[in-house]
Amino acid sequence: MDNKKLMTGNQAIARGFYEAGGHVATSYPGSPTVEIIDTIKRHHKAGYAEFSVNEKVALEVGIGSSMAGARTLVAMKHVGVNIAADPLMTFTQTKTKGGFILVSGDDPGMASSQNEQDNRLFAKFANMPVLDPSTSQEAKEMTKLGFEISEKYETPVMLRITSRLCHSRSHVFIEDRIEHSIKGFERDISNFGMIPPYTFDKQYHMKDRILALQKDLEQDAISLNRYEALEDSKVLIITSGLVYEHYKALELPYSVYKLGMVYPLPIEAIRKLSKTYESIIVIEEMMPFIEDQLKLAGIECCGKEYFSFTGELDIQDIRAGFEKANLLKNDLSHQALQSHDQTSEEVIGRLPMFCAGCPHRPVFDILKKSKKNVIGDIGCYSMGILYPLEVLDTVISMGASIGMMKGISKAHRLANKNESLVAVIGDGTFYHSGMTGLVNLLHQLDPEENMTLIILNNATTAMTGGQPTASSGVYNQSDDMHVDMLKLIEAMGFERVKVVDQFAYKEAKQIIDGEIAYKGLSIVITTRPCALKYKIKEPIYYVDPSICIGCRSCVKTNCPPIHMKAYEGIDKLKSSIDPSMCVGCSVCSQVCPVNAIKSTREEA
Repeated sequence: MDNKKLMTGNQAIARGFYEAGGHVATSYPGSPTVEIIDTIKRHHKAGYAEFSVNEKVALEVGIGSSMAGARTLVAMKHVGVNIAADPLMTFTQTKTKGGFILVSGDDPGMASSQNEQDNRLFAKFANMPVLDPSTSQEAKEMTKLGFEISEKYETPVMLRITSRLCHSRSHVFIEDRIEHSIKGFERDISNFGMIPPYTFDKQYHMKDRILALQKDLEQDAISLNRYEALEDSKVLIITSGLVYEHYKALELPYSVYKLGMVYPLPIEAIRKLSKTYESIIVIEEMMPFIEDQLKLAGIECCGKEYFSFTGELDIQDIRAGFEKANLLKNDLSHQALQSHDQTSEEVIGRLPMFCAGCPHRPVFDILKKSKKNVIGDIGCYSMGILYPLEVLDTVISMGASIGMMKGISKAHRLANKNESLVAVIGDGTFYHSGMTGLVNLLHQLDPEENMTLIILNNATTAMTGGQPTASSGVYNQSDDMHVDMLKLIEAMGFERVKVVDQFAYKEAKQIIDGEIAYKGLSIVITTRPCALKYKIKEPIYYVDPSICIGCRSCVKTNCPPIHMKAYEGIDKLKSSIDPSMCVGCSVCSQVCPVNAIKSTREEA
């Protein structure tokens, strides 16, 4: 067997979990870490893995398995830690039994996120050590080492990885799995019963384990940090993560202290080193986390005055920072930088678009025509806030749309405004954190408030690659949760709930418009599954240019196969459908006012 393979950072973490004898892995799908559980489920089936309904539940399942002595990994994107914060902040007080790693996928530059939260700060807040890998190989090794640290120091460990490292590939050496036994849950009230008086001692436990870990780092008892000394260097660079690899590509003549663990820091070791250098430069993405720790310890350094506090730091950014600091002499690094520059033709920007056959499109077309305020949520449908759709008015966080709609409605009532409001939420987000907001709508419900909630039930977490939701089993026998959303909502106490097939466009428009006009609270559940996940394809449609009037009603549905083009012998642009992209959803045909769009089924 070839013992070296190309792996993404995510795949390497999954491999590290396997090689370390990992037992239980949980997650809620969120970019950039979604591939970790996918990889474990597909390729490393020695333990148990699941996509939970949200991050809090994923963490709670992980807490239980760790308490039973199982080596446990819980993965989520950076904002997911906010959802899991309540149990996390108490769990970190306990003495960890089975090794526990929390993977946080941070997203500098917000490639797939609504903010740029730096979870190194969160880990310090929670008294957790933080590992920060630079390559896929390090991601694997730090996963394995993280379990050992967790068990030795009786602490959860955060493995912090950023989007680019999650998805980029580098070589990883493959090793065999080492099995670890599970001792099972043993009653320990003083450790697991986190209420006073037991919690008082735990504050000292958290402090002591960090100090013990820090002491071992100082003495190099744990091989995580690396000092790369260069003769005659008057500058010491301190950095970590993928930024280290970008810095090294510049081939600058400065010594480097490369951190593998960014909290706690080996302060005394760094203090000793600092005395041999004229200056210390800290290079890190986002917040000045390392820089602030050094300054608080009285170690003079700088960093953020040269490097941005937001976005990724690529090779050009780091070079620009050194130019600003006057640390590039005789155009050092120019040749190295040139080797990384790639000249190519300008890439034409692509508009955000739903997939061909996406069941969200007819709903958004109906809502745009309604000209009502629409409160958005997190999912594929978040694209509805952007051009050319521009249907949504807000996008904040998972499950927030329902509570926000209520808040706006209450404020409007106080101001004697009686405007109708619409909120949209997907089924994955609904089960994740929307149900509590929905139940809260019943609290002090004013029958005069005009609120309409549309639940886009496409039976998948489509935004992150098609992971299951609690309703997926209704459409897909391979998924084991078969929640009937209508029965669930009715059992909560909601009386006015309509179910629509949004591909029956005219009927769906009539129902949605009617519910928006209804004075009171109403809920609409759409029923078509994700076309991409379920590979739905019907007989395709085509345009008869002799009938088409060029009104662009079909184009405005924002369907990828539809565009305007010139036909031979016809002066005016008419619509056209790319047959290789069409999946036969029929929405374009139904919105066409002159029946110019026809199905190939009719010709068969």
